[in-house]
Amino acid sequence: MGGRLSSEASAYLRQHAHNPVDWWPFGDAAFEQARLREVPVFVSVGYAACHWCHVMAHESFEDDELAGYLNENFVSIKVDREERPDVDAVYMAATQAMTGQGGWPMSVFTLPDGRAFYAGTYFPPEPRHGSASFRQVLEAINDAWSNRREQVEASAEGLAGSLGEAQQRNRALLLTPPGTDPSSRHWADAAVEKLLKQEDRYHGGFGNAPKFPPSTVLPFLQKFAAERQPEPAELTEAASGLVDRTLESMAVSGLYDQVEGGFSRYTVDAAWAIPHFEKMLYDNVQLIRSYAWWSASADSPEHQQLAVDVVRRSADWMIRRLRVADGAFASSLDADTLIDGHAVEGGTYTWTVEQLSEILGADDGRAAAELFDLSTGLMETGASTLHPGRLWNVDERALWDRLRPALQRARDRRPQPARDDKVVAGWNGLAVAALADAGVLLKDQELLSAAKRTAEYLIDVHCHDGRLTRVSHDGKAQGIEGMLEDYAGVAEGYFALYAATGEEHWYREGEQLVHAAGQKFMIDGVLRDSAVVSPQLARAQATESAADPLDGPSPSGTALYAGVLATYAAYSGSEPDRQRAEDIVQHAMVLGDQAPRAVGWAMGVAHTLFYGPGELAVVGHDRDQVVAVACSARRVAGPGLTTALDDGSEVGVPLVAGRSGLPGLQAYLCRNMVCGMPVSTEEELVRLLR
Repeated sequence: MGGRLSSEASAYLRQHAHNPVDWWPFGDAAFEQARLREVPVFVSVGYAACHWCHVMAHESFEDDELAGYLNENFVSIKVDREERPDVDAVYMAATQAMTGQGGWPMSVFTLPDGRAFYAGTYFPPEPRHGSASFRQVLEAINDAWSNRREQVEASAEGLAGSLGEAQQRNRALLLTPPGTDPSSRHWADAAVEKLLKQEDRYHGGFGNAPKFPPSTVLPFLQKFAAERQPEPAELTEAASGLVDRTLESMAVSGLYDQVEGGFSRYTVDAAWAIPHFEKMLYDNVQLIRSYAWWSASADSPEHQQLAVDVVRRSADWMIRRLRVADGAFASSLDADTLIDGHAVEGGTYTWTVEQLSEILGADDGRAAAELFDLSTGLMETGASTLHPGRLWNVDERALWDRLRPALQRARDRRPQPARDDKVVAGWNGLAVAALADAGVLLKDQELLSAAKRTAEYLIDVHCHDGRLTRVSHDGKAQGIEGMLEDYAGVAEGYFALYAATGEEHWYREGEQLVHAAGQKFMIDGVLRDSAVVSPQLARAQATESAADPLDGPSPSGTALYAGVLATYAAYSGSEPDRQRAEDIVQHAMVLGDQAPRAVGWAMGVAHTLFYGPGELAVVGHDRDQVVAVACSARRVAGPGLTTALDDGSEVGVPLVAGRSGLPGLQAYLCRNMVCGMPVSTEEELVRLLR
């Protein structure tokens, strides 16, 4: 019945292709079918790595009788939230407005024109804990549709109006007038003080259970902590300590895969012990980048070594498990593993003491168990994640380095979680940036090569005739045009690759995307997340549309766009682009002391814009020397430094253009394209930066 889904790019949609439910992909055709049949629309939103999405699919969407009822009385649409974040955002707002909560699977019922009138998340196959069964929900909605249509339509109209008001609030945030003098630093200091108050000082990280990695706010904290002349110095030291504690706590936790590398989506407990085992590309590329910068900034050798280990293992895991043909990266690994015909959450990753002894031998098995706290992190199966919960000493680390390969080989023989092979452009752009930065900071050419390979895939597959497609599968671009986060995320990757290599064509690719994003997403002076808004989504929120400026687990498109505008302005000297970046991040400066974790990426952009450390132009005729000096400078200055390189090949990037005429190496430290006198040695440059 669901044959329409069999050729979709999304693994989540393809997983439902053979359900007895007559699924449609989201689009005009499905809603037109509902209009012709005069039936409501059921929109089911989820993603491939979602545990409860699979549960509801098995319980309800594979049930012939229930599917028959759905097919008779509804038009059913299946949506991958990762492929269509525009659809997810509108209907998640509707779900939260109606129920006070949200999540996936998300179940939304709409009029044939797209306006929602009822919504929820997971519905069980039979009544449970006071919740109606999915069949009861369907019957109640069908009854209301048949007998109380006017009430249903009035409810949809009222909800659309409320969602339109929310879009107006987003619009107001994006048009926030300057309310803070950046030179006062009050907003940045207040944001750090708020984050210090929100820290879980016992377990690390922020908040309680469930606990998520604070990926989008870490770059701001790292930039703040890297300042050389801070006022007050105590607050900068406090920010540095917060970075150290947060990154250490995650690296020794169950969130981090101690055997193979890579981070899970979140933990269900406050102690970071029991993860929700899905592994997402967007989480890992952000964290790899933050740990790479930590490897350069951490004061203690133990933290430096820990950071390097996390970066290397996580990058190796990403390349090993997520890389698809031609060099791009898949979206995620599933939370569940199919073992003996049953889906077991975390089945690949957890261990018992007996299993450790069976694989390593009695003595080494006991020694391995003592390295980890197996009394917590227990799953229903009785197995546990491997998480030390503390830094190891030298002997303990050497022991784990000896034992780990055997456990890795044993785990490779286990059934593995399914992979969602769709390639998302924006997330792959962030992967390019992470691998490029890690390659520079760890002096690892293989990571740089991986970054280039991914960047080349994006050019070859996703970019055509000035249009960036959001997703691809099996080497072919499919579906909608990229969102703002895609254009900005890919530009972020290209600029990072130029900074790492000095190869001008990466700068030019980023420049094209920045210009295209401004043309496509800045409409009547207001930034939007989508270049084209579907008529159904427009009606669902009373036609009002504005970009969402708040971060989710990945940076908002708004914040990413502001960041690449700032970088481009630093390279090109474009004052209009810099001004636009400053205008966009005003909301973060207003909200920083209220909800810093919601505007973390934009705060990081604002910090770079207003406090530096500025721009660096390194020119010379010895390419290896130019790259090495730039690398040393970046390690000292931290993640806010915009770096341009020219090895004598007359690069056309304005920041370095015309500077290569002098003999030997010349390094110019600049601010807003105004540069000081050049220095000619690495030692002088490092001293100047400090």
